[in-house]
Amino acid sequence: MLTLILIGLLGGLITAVSPCILPVLPVVFLAGGTESDTEAEADDGNEAEGRSRAPETAETDGPGDTLVAPVLRKQAPRRNRRPYAVVTGLVISFSFFALLGVTLISALGLPDDILRYVGLALLVMIGLALIFPRVESLLEKPFARIPQRQVNKEGSAFVLGVGLGLLYVPCAGPVLAAITVAGARGTISADIVALTVSFAVGTAIPLLAFALAGRRVSARVAAFRTRARKLRIGAGVLMIVLACALAFNVTDAIQRALPNYTAAAQRKVEDSDTARQKLSGLYDNSNKELARCEDGVDELRSCGPAPAVAGISKWLNTPAGQPITLKSLHGKVVLIDFWTYSCINCQRSLPHVKAWERAYKDSGLQIIGVHAPEFAFEKDAGNVADQTRKMGITYPVALDNKLTTWNNYRNRFWPAKYLIDAQGTVRYFKFGEGKYDQTENLIRRLLKQANPAVQLPPATHQSDDALTKDRTPETYLSNLRIRNYVGEPLADDKAKAYHLPATIPADGIALGGTWTAGYEHFTAGPDAKIALNYRARKANVVLAGTGTVKVSVDGKTVKTLHVTGTPTLYNLVDTPDAQRARLELSTTTGIRAYSFTFG
Repeated sequence: MLTLILIGLLGGLITAVSPCILPVLPVVFLAGGTESDTEAEADDGNEAEGRSRAPETAETDGPGDTLVAPVLRKQAPRRNRRPYAVVTGLVISFSFFALLGVTLISALGLPDDILRYVGLALLVMIGLALIFPRVESLLEKPFARIPQRQVNKEGSAFVLGVGLGLLYVPCAGPVLAAITVAGARGTISADIVALTVSFAVGTAIPLLAFALAGRRVSARVAAFRTRARKLRIGAGVLMIVLACALAFNVTDAIQRALPNYTAAAQRKVEDSDTARQKLSGLYDNSNKELARCEDGVDELRSCGPAPAVAGISKWLNTPAGQPITLKSLHGKVVLIDFWTYSCINCQRSLPHVKAWERAYKDSGLQIIGVHAPEFAFEKDAGNVADQTRKMGITYPVALDNKLTTWNNYRNRFWPAKYLIDAQGTVRYFKFGEGKYDQTENLIRRLLKQANPAVQLPPATHQSDDALTKDRTPETYLSNLRIRNYVGEPLADDKAKAYHLPATIPADGIALGGTWTAGYEHFTAGPDAKIALNYRARKANVVLAGTGTVKVSVDGKTVKTLHVTGTPTLYNLVDTPDAQRARLELSTTTGIRAYSFTFG
């Protein structure tokens, strides 16, 4: 069990710094420092005076004795424990409802998305409480019976944590998949409980650090103290706006734009040999032949008969909602795509799947999207149907609400693709994002095997060689990882003025103006410029901060980017064909640049 706990803890830590967590970070940061007005004033007074006047109990030795005069007694300032309350609420809420939410909802006959609505409502209530003190008093009342006053005052923070736990949608990996499957199937064991709690604690550690940072800033920065009321109102408005953004899935677009920078670490921890062995012990032993195949190998293998698409609660995009069986598809090549609509990784992969459906449907390819819900609200058939329509999915979608088909295929990832030949044998599978050109090549090979006379359309993806030939590689703006840098030596973690060279070699990168070169990013100072001699069709950059970036290609300005907020991927160039050109960015002070990617 100790190994399982360690896997859950490490998996949670990696998840907590992934792009999927970004929407909750501003709320956690502000919640750590937003005390009530009276509390802030009391703390200010205690710090200013260092004491408060309070008469001690009068003592007399006899009738003739005089009353002892009131003594100045020091009163320790109240500590702000809101960060701990928020994170505790999140851990308890997430752990409890991840395992028992499905069972409770089913037993009570409640709608599948009730927990999400409760979480949104709590977030709105906390926002209103920060704006209106009377609402905060109402939220604190349930905690009034607790004797410690300091605990009473953290009630609204705990409620906020409970709400965030209900809305918490971390990027899914094998650990979270194991927890989700156990919760959906009601197979709760000591190992599953330990895995769930350790995962929740792992995700909570970075969030707690963030909340404590918010508390420290609010305590140290004068503006936070002198404008406490305005900041509380601002935090309340932010929480209400976030609730609306989550309700209408606005945050998904931001998350899709960010690179999945934790994917490699997640796979190394959660998909290691040790993790596979431990997590596979939480499943049954059916369809073991699938273990003969390896994830994402560049060849077709025989992985045993394709398991049935079973336990489906509803079918979408089929005639009259009728089910589809693999037996009825004998002679066709079938792609099973496991996905769920709130998974950002799934959303990134869907354009490729839809392109294959358009290109090869008439050539004998049948795609079945198996919607395997990660959270209870994703079980609602209306929600899935609405999102399927919005995402432009026209191929059949099977709602695997009990995760029966997921379990049949011994799956561990969102997304996951299983390729089945015309005789009904699994020949290949790919977990997670990537290797789209490789997957398409194997689809084409199976279609040719099924019907040698078929005339296939051009590939929707170029081959790896064609796609990457002479293309500029990804370039990290890191003082230890930057490649092909030319110019004056970088000064680590301190501002330095650089001179942009007149010529830059192929795939080279150079700096001009003032930059601070750090391990994770470069921060722009006065007159900051950065130039690359690149070759590609598309060029992108990850930027953060607030300001503008002027983009020039071969000396001609092509666009101006308006940068704001957390690290986001911005497109710089998008041309029909690959080109060799000099790309130059001129940025305002404070912009943080992380990496360049090319396509």
